[in-house]
Amino acid sequence: MPKSEFIDPKEVRKPGKINFTPITVNQYQKSVKDEKSNFSKQEFLNIYHDMSAIREFETMINNIKIKGEYNGIKYNHPGPAHLSLGQEAAAVGMAYTLGVDDFIFGSHRSHGEIIAKGLSAINKLSDDELTKIMENHFDGETFAPVKANFKGTVKEMAIHFLLYGTMAETFARKTGFNRGLGGSMHAFFTPFGIYPNNAIVGGSGTISVGAALYKKVNRKKGIVVANIGDASLSCGPVWEGLVFSTMDQYRELWEGDMKGGLPLIINVMDNFYGMGGQTMGETMGYEDPARIGAGVCESQMYAERVDGYNPLAVIDAYRRKRELLKDKKGPVLLDIVTYRYCGHSPSDSSSYRTKEEIEEWEKNDSIQWFGNELVSAGIATQEELDNIKKKNIELMEWGLKLSTDDEISPRLDPEQISGMMYSNGSVDKMEDRKPEVNHPMEENPRVKSLAKKERFAFDENGKPYSKMKTFAIRDGLFEAIIDRFYKDPTMIAFGEDNRDWGGAYAVYRGLTEALPYHRFFNAPIAEAAIVGVSIGYAMCGGRAVPEIMYCDFMGRAGDEIFNQMPKWQAMSGNVIKLPIVLRVSIGSKYGAQHSQDWTALFTHIPGLKVVFPTTPYDAKGMLNAALQGTDPVIFFESQRIYDMGERFHKGGVPKEYYEIPLGEPDIKREGKDVTILSIGATLYRAIDAADILQEKYNMSAEVIDARSLVPFNYDLVLKSVKKTGRIVITGDASARGSFMRDLASNITELAFDDLDAPPVVVGSRNWITPAHELEKAFFPQADWIVDAIHEKIVPLEGHVVKNNYTEPEQIRRAKAGV
Repeated sequence: MPKSEFIDPKEVRKPGKINFTPITVNQYQKSVKDEKSNFSKQEFLNIYHDMSAIREFETMINNIKIKGEYNGIKYNHPGPAHLSLGQEAAAVGMAYTLGVDDFIFGSHRSHGEIIAKGLSAINKLSDDELTKIMENHFDGETFAPVKANFKGTVKEMAIHFLLYGTMAETFARKTGFNRGLGGSMHAFFTPFGIYPNNAIVGGSGTISVGAALYKKVNRKKGIVVANIGDASLSCGPVWEGLVFSTMDQYRELWEGDMKGGLPLIINVMDNFYGMGGQTMGETMGYEDPARIGAGVCESQMYAERVDGYNPLAVIDAYRRKRELLKDKKGPVLLDIVTYRYCGHSPSDSSSYRTKEEIEEWEKNDSIQWFGNELVSAGIATQEELDNIKKKNIELMEWGLKLSTDDEISPRLDPEQISGMMYSNGSVDKMEDRKPEVNHPMEENPRVKSLAKKERFAFDENGKPYSKMKTFAIRDGLFEAIIDRFYKDPTMIAFGEDNRDWGGAYAVYRGLTEALPYHRFFNAPIAEAAIVGVSIGYAMCGGRAVPEIMYCDFMGRAGDEIFNQMPKWQAMSGNVIKLPIVLRVSIGSKYGAQHSQDWTALFTHIPGLKVVFPTTPYDAKGMLNAALQGTDPVIFFESQRIYDMGERFHKGGVPKEYYEIPLGEPDIKREGKDVTILSIGATLYRAIDAADILQEKYNMSAEVIDARSLVPFNYDLVLKSVKKTGRIVITGDASARGSFMRDLASNITELAFDDLDAPPVVVGSRNWITPAHELEKAFFPQADWIVDAIHEKIVPLEGHVVKNNYTEPEQIRRAKAGV
């Protein structure tokens, strides 16, 4: 919503036409003989070698899956094997020009890209650089089996290291590149610029955009390549990634050397099939994926369709497109025509295509064709090519034997996975340099305003200060965020309505004045991209604070939150970190699609930290802790209480920096007769219930605010239950399947001998969230808590029940599904 971008009705209502530039198709038609002056003999042979190595690697995988052996070496591999036999030229051409500063991301079918990029990196690195990389990875644990009894050059040893690390990873070995926790579909090796491959179709479509954004914002060398399949272009996140990568603001609003597009190539491996669906003529309508570029931005993403069966054609395209990226004209879309001879996986019999079609492509086999070209041009003899193939077969035999030897290549102790779910780091800044800001923090208008506010909600007489004077939850969040922006030069924040407006709930008010565009900006309405981009940005070395405006919108980013954000730290063997704080606002007043508390969904996913502070003191301290960490945190906030002042911490909210450890609940009011454990904004209704219990029934309630859901330390709660013997657990989530139920179950097990009655859950009704006028019948109220205590824990003398918490009613509701 920048005021500088004036939308003139006279201009936008003019008649006219939208013109498109023709998209070139397979324009490269040179032979190997034509290119003799541009490549040395060794370079030509390297191209052939790399294609041959990929083919033999995948032949080996295919044979052990289908036959249980490769050249007499027996092995049972029950894991996945999504092969790219036939696509070798496309992979080698893609990787040929790339260096270690260039990052590639891939798919479940990316063995070829891993090997091609790794071999390309080995060719470009010095012996000393290669030795250092091999020795440093897991303190040489992957290198040790390779190094033992090896005779040859450092580069030859590095090739063995690449193939061994990839095989060991594929076969779930501790010596794999990622401790065997990534496996075939997720293997990667960042020192060679090989970033995560993704088992979710199109998963790299947003993550790679984040990696390119990291390079741009932090002025890092190199480009990013997203290797995705043609069928992934039907996936929503891929489209969102395309939209995010081509935003006008990069060219129109970002300033100085930040002006210009992202250093990104969307490399579509166009093999014409997605599972058994044929993208050309059946499941898609674009015919050629290159056409899509014309629908995304004015530059048409400089889209081009390239013959991926000729490695030289792909190399030529990359050389040309790289120049565009140097001139900040990215991103670029390349449609690389290729074909896989094999099925989606070895169990796929390819019944959806004819034998004649496969044979026709095999007649045009890129490795055979390129070898014939080398011989015809006098560059190599058939004997030389046969020797390359022979050595690659020997390499695969060596690698298979070594990587499946249980003594040399053992599997990880499964219990070690627990220690890999979180990195639990504490880092002031992800990079040591001066942050880019527009003015000193003390000159910021909002910082000046907050200095005058009252940091405790009540005066010395117990009278509340006015909202205008009170330091509120949104202010505590702001102080934590602006503090980190002035500490960590890599930190960026983005989401819908972030800049100019100050965020949907005024948390970000004041940041627009403080920060340049490239650190704080508006994202498109594309929740999958908002989260996915933050993942790519963080895994490359930055810190990201994406925002989802409403909890209800998290479904739009389901894969990114459920499958990407929680898993990559552990799947990498803790090679990468993900310092992401995903801010999420839980709404009210706006009905069924804007007022849901989905906290339980995210506590169910291993690898996420989930917190929900509800006071200014806790909000600031816990956000400081989350921003100091190196793990992905879902940071829930409640729209009901953004303007709430600090009512519990007697000293008010400190001006200086402090942290509250994640995972520790907090007693907000001490008591002795019953414990009320609250999640989220129900804290204030729990306090009201405690007041009623004390005033009417002389019952002293201890109120505990959970604050964190994952992790959660039960010690404080168990100590309270030991004292009171009774507990009610309450929150705004619908009761069925909620985290409240999880807490109740664990407390029953852990405190069984101390309980006078089973824990009682008081959550929202299992309905749609109704309109604001009906919300009191849906969300827990103070009298609900009192009624539940009376009906299910201990009778309250003289109490008149307003809400039915009897067991028959509980059974009736469950039977009705409500």
